Amino acid sequence: MMKKDLVRIGGASGFWGDSATGAIQLVASGQIDYLVFDYLAELTMSLLAAARLKNPELGYATDFVTVAMRSVLKDALAGGIRIIANAGGMNPRACAAALESLAAELNLTLKIAIVEGDDVMPLLPTLRAEGVPLPDKVVSANAYLGALSIKRALDAGAQVVITGRCVDSAVTLGALLHEFDWSMDDYDRLAAASLAGHLIECGCQGVGGLHTDWEAVPDWANSGYPIVACRADGSFSISKPAGTGGLVTPATVAEQLLYEIGDPARYILPDVVCDFSAVTLHQAGPDMVDVRGARGYAPTPTYKVSATYADGYRCAAQLTIVGFDAQRKARRSAEAILERTRAMFSKLGLGDYSASHIEVLGDAYSYGPHVAHAPLFEAVMWLAVAHPNKRALELFAREIAPAGTSWAPGTTGASGRPSVAPAIKQFAFLLDKARLAPSFTLDGDTPVSVPVPPGCDSPVPPAAELATLAPVVDTDMIEVPLITLAYARSGDKGDTSNIGVIARRPELLSHLRAQLTPDRVAAYLAHLVKGKVTRYDLPGIDALNFVCEQALDGGGMASLRNDPLGKGMAQVLLAMPVRVPRALT
Repeated sequence: MMKKDLVRIGGASGFWGDSATGAIQLVASGQIDYLVFDYLAELTMSLLAAARLKNPELGYATDFVTVAMRSVLKDALAGGIRIIANAGGMNPRACAAALESLAAELNLTLKIAIVEGDDVMPLLPTLRAEGVPLPDKVVSANAYLGALSIKRALDAGAQVVITGRCVDSAVTLGALLHEFDWSMDDYDRLAAASLAGHLIECGCQGVGGLHTDWEAVPDWANSGYPIVACRADGSFSISKPAGTGGLVTPATVAEQLLYEIGDPARYILPDVVCDFSAVTLHQAGPDMVDVRGARGYAPTPTYKVSATYADGYRCAAQLTIVGFDAQRKARRSAEAILERTRAMFSKLGLGDYSASHIEVLGDAYSYGPHVAHAPLFEAVMWLAVAHPNKRALELFAREIAPAGTSWAPGTTGASGRPSVAPAIKQFAFLLDKARLAPSFTLDGDTPVSVPVPPGCDSPVPPAAELATLAPVVDTDMIEVPLITLAYARSGDKGDTSNIGVIARRPELLSHLRAQLTPDRVAAYLAHLVKGKVTRYDLPGIDALNFVCEQALDGGGMASLRNDPLGKGMAQVLLAMPVRVPRALT
C-alpha cells in the first residue's frame, strides 16, 4: 500500500573519503526523508578485506560511524530521517556494532539492520573445481546485490540499514520500494528509481561537481549535495539544499547520468535492466530538474561479482624539477633511476620490473600528439613501477631522493621515500543468483532470508533506430574545439573508460554524430586507448556515449598512469577539432 505521495532522498557520500559536510548539510536542510551513503568504489573492498585480516573488528567504512553518524544521528532520528549506507563493506556486523556503541554513548535507542549475502569467497573452491578461471591470490570477491533486502529491512522497522556490497543505486531503490510498495516486476518504476539513485550516488557530481563549464558553478566551498524528490509513478526531480553551492541544470544532470555507464539502453542492475536512452531532463525551477522517461526490463539471472587479487607490488615516485628544460631533465632523471635500479636488481638476482611508466606532469601527457609541448620552467617527474618482489621496490624507493644531489639542477620536492604497496588488481565474473542467499538481520536477531526473483535471459528490445539527420552544411564553416559545442564527462569500470558527450543545443547533435564517429574518436585517443571504441545514442538528452576498452593501462591499482581512473579522458576529447557553421557557435 502506498504510504506517501512524495519521498525525498539525500545523497551524502560518493566514496569513502567524501566531505564530512554532506550529511550535516542534508539533515539540516529539513528537506529529506532518507539519508543514503555510497562508500564502496570497486577497489575499496580489497582495502577493507586487508584491514579485516589485520583486525577482525575492521573491514568497514569507519568514517560512516566516527564522522557522519556522530555528526547527525541524533538530529536525523529527531527528524524521522531513516539512513541507508553500504558502509558495511566486508564487515557489516562490525559496522553495526560500532554504530550501536555510538548510539549508547549518545543515549539514543536505534533499530539497526544489516544486509549480508554478497560474500562469494566461500564459493571459490567450488567454482575452481567447476573450471571457473580464477587468479591464485584472490583477496576479495563480492556480488553486487540488489535492493530487495534493504526494502525488507525497512519493512521490518529498521531506522538504519547497513549493507555490504550492493549496486550503488540500491540504497535509493530500496527506500522507494519500501515507501511505494512497488512490485518487483514493475520494471519501468524500478528503472526510474535506479536512475534517481545513480544521479545521487556520487555526491556533488550530481549537482554541478566536475561540470564542464566549471566557472559557471558558484560557491565551491559550500558545494551542495543532491536531493531527489520521487513520485509514485517513477518520475522525480533532482535539486540541492537552498543556499548551497553547486548548480542543477539539464547539463549538469546529464553529465552525471552518463557517468560510468556502458550501453544506456541496457544498463544491467540486479533488480532491473534499465533503458535510459529516451530519458528527458527539464528545468523545473532554480536548481531543480525534472527527470522522466526511464524504461525497464526483466533482470538477468546472474549477479556481477567484483573480485580482486594480489599480483606483486607497486610504487610511484615524484620529483619536482625547476628551471630551463624542465621536461627533459625530469624524463632523464626517471630514466636514470630505472637504469640504476635495474643494475642493482641484476646484481641481487631480483629480476627486472614487471612494468614501469614515466610521465612528466605539466607536459600534457594525456593529450599526446594533439597539443604543442611548450617549454616548461617547472615540471613533475612521475615514475611508477611494479615488481613481483617487495624487496626490489623498497630498494627503488630508496633511490629517489638521491636525485636531489646527483643529476638535474633544480631538483626538489622529495618528501620522504614513496611507499611500497601490494598491487591489487580487479577481475569480474557472473554468478547464478541461486548460488547466493541474501538476508537481513534486525537488532542482532536471527537472519531473515530474502528470496530474490531469479531473472531471465529474455532479450531486451533493441534501442530504436535514430533517423539519420544530415548536419546543416553552410559555406561559412569554422573549426572549433569540441568543448565549444558540447559538455562531457568520463568515468571508469576496470580498464574501460566511458566518455559521455552532450550537445550544448539540440541543433548541434547532428554535427556531433557526423564527426564523432567511433573510428575518429578511437584515432584521436589512440595514444591512450588500445581497444575498441563503441558509440551509443541517448537522443532524449541529445547525447552520445563512447565506451573505450583497454583505455586505462589496466585501471585502478593495476594502472601505473597518473590518471588511472580516466578522470581526464573527457577533457582530452573536448580538445578534438570539429567543424560547424559559424552561425551555430
